[in-house]
Amino acid sequence: MQQPATTNAVFRAIADPTRRVLLDRLRAGPANAGALAADFRTSRPAISKHLRVLREAKLVIDTQVGRERVYTVNPIPLQSVAGWLEGYRAFWQTSLDQLKRNLEGT
Repeated sequence: MQQPATTNAVFRAIADPTRRVLLDRLRAGPANAGALAADFRTSRPAISKHLRVLREAKLVIDTQVGRERVYTVNPIPLQSVAGWLEGYRAFWQTSLDQLKRNLEGT
């Protein structure tokens, strides 16, 4: 079964550890690229590229405030990932329950 393009974009976006840290940082509240870049040893243009990937996956929303963009986290696209993972959680829980029964001899 093929995943929708939006789900694939979210997985691609969160595959990078820097982008996951950016999302974690934005959970604390909105920030501009300069403030976000200050938290990293990476250049501001590199952080801007990461933010573009997150924006394209709709994981962040940018709002123009004066001369700068302010980024806010958008958790809604993560629901598709959570839904996909839920099927595996149920699978593993059933498998682990069966393993436990087998090991206990019941």
